[in-house]
Parts: sequence; C-alpha cells; structure tokens
Amino acid sequence: MHIGLIGLGKMGFNMRGRLREKGIEVTGFDRSPDRTDVPSLEELVGALPTPRIIWVMVPAGQITDAVVKDLSELLSPGDLVIDGGNSKFTDDQIHATLLAQKGVRFLDCGVSGGVWGLENGYGLMAGGTQEDIELAMPIFDALRPEGERSESFVHVGDVGAGHYAKMVHNGIEYGLMQSYAEGYELLEAKDIVKDVHGTFAAWQKGTVVRSWLLDLLVKALQEDPGLSKIAGYVEDSGEGRWTVEEAIANSVPAPAITAALFARFASRQDDAPAMKMVAALRNQFGGHAVKPAQPKAE
Repeated sequence: MHIGLIGLGKMGFNMRGRLREKGIEVTGFDRSPDRTDVPSLEELVGALPTPRIIWVMVPAGQITDAVVKDLSELLSPGDLVIDGGNSKFTDDQIHATLLAQKGVRFLDCGVSGGVWGLENGYGLMAGGTQEDIELAMPIFDALRPEGERSESFVHVGDVGAGHYAKMVHNGIEYGLMQSYAEGYELLEAKDIVKDVHGTFAAWQKGTVVRSWLLDLLVKALQEDPGLSKIAGYVEDSGEGRWTVEEAIANSVPAPAITAALFARFASRQDDAPAMKMVAALRNQFGGHAVKPAQPKAE
C-alpha cells in the first residue's frame, strides 16, 4: 500500500516513520523543506496510485479547512481522505460534504499516543462507512500497537464519531491529569512527607491508580525534581472546551472535566505546583511546549 501524509510535525513525522517500518509506503508533504518528500500538494497527489488515500495530520481549524479544500480540487472520484488531526466533530460533516461533491470519500480518525506513538503505537478511533474503514484498515493496523484488531482501534460510527470519541478521551485526560497534579501539590505541601517522587514511584505497580500518565509523572519528577524549570501555565487545545460544551448540550453532568478545564484558566493567573505538574505531563506525553519558569525577584 502507498499513501500520502500531509503534515509532518510532532505526530505526523513519527506516524510516517511507524508506517514505513510496518511496510506501508508513504509520501509525505510538509511546509518544512527538511521534512517533506515532495515540494507541493500537486506532486503528492501525482505520486500516489489510484484510488489515492491521503492522511491529513495538520492543526485543526482553518489549516485543516484549507487542506481539505485544496484536496477537493486535486483528487479524483473514489479517492479517500482521512483527517487524523484533532478537528471538531462538526467540521467533519462539512469536510465530508465538500469532498463528496467531487466523489471523494472521507474518514475522521481520532489519534492518541503523542510523541511515544512511533515506539508504542497509537490508539485509533475512526468514523465513516464500513467500506471506507476496510479500505484503510492496513493503515490502522500498522499504526496501532500489535495485537488483536479490537485492541487500540474502534470504528466508532458515522462521520464525526471518531473525533467525537477523541474529544471525550481528551476531556477525561484533563480530569485524570488534574487529579494527579492536585495529589502532587498536597504531598509537596505536607512537611512530614520527605520523598514525593518515591511516593508516586511506589504507586506504579499493583495500585488502583497505576497508569501510563502516572509513569510519565514519575519520569517528569526524575528529570526535574520540584519542577523548577516549568511555569504553572497550562494551555487548553480545544477538546476540553468542546467536551464541556457537549456535556451542557446533552444535559450530562461532567463536574470533574469542567473543573479541570477551569483550573487551566486559573493557571494563567498564578503559579501553583499542581499546574506545574499538568504542564509537565502534557510535555511528557504530547511534547506540548511549556512556559519556562521565571526567575524570582530578589
């Protein structure tokens, strides 16, 4: 199989590497000349066999909109576009409709795995028709961790369902990170606790709170004890807000996720230890930029 991949940033670059390792031929396009395989979208489309499959891995919103519009003018009936970015699920319907006018098919796929996906594989949540899922299945099989097909891959439902599932996944992620971070701050605040790093490390095996996020928390403390290099400033990338909006729209109580989102807003007003940990965790799993700690005034 030979596919195109648009967007070779932190995620897309590693995904290209994993696909190639698993025997998928990939031609990638990126604005960065030192990463791209071809100089233009036109040459990317021209390099692919028909029916073409193109995976889009660029930032959600206007950039994804522009790429889909350009592809709608370049692709042929029967080709397939997969949006693997973090687009809002309502945008998927718009993109699918635009492409369908040219006979081009569309899938949306939520992707989780961050900068560790090259080594560990990715969790995948796809939306679209069963026929299009089957066409793209070798790609999904290459990207997900090795094992049964039902592990780390799900055909969630119709177009938009994959990104909806990823939105909820990221909303849950907000709440989990906030809980770990608040526990970290409480341990740091108690003078009888002498080994905070060791406490979290002791929870990594056999306890009910063990998880990959906990492993990354321990790693973050090992690399920067006390998190002195990180400011307690945490961005939100959209999915948390959308999850809260959907909770309100569907009358679903989501107090933990909502509070975690509001805590990120509060982080932009102070420098709490808990928010330093949330920033550190986002950097560990996703390579998200952190705001450096500012020197304290004398």
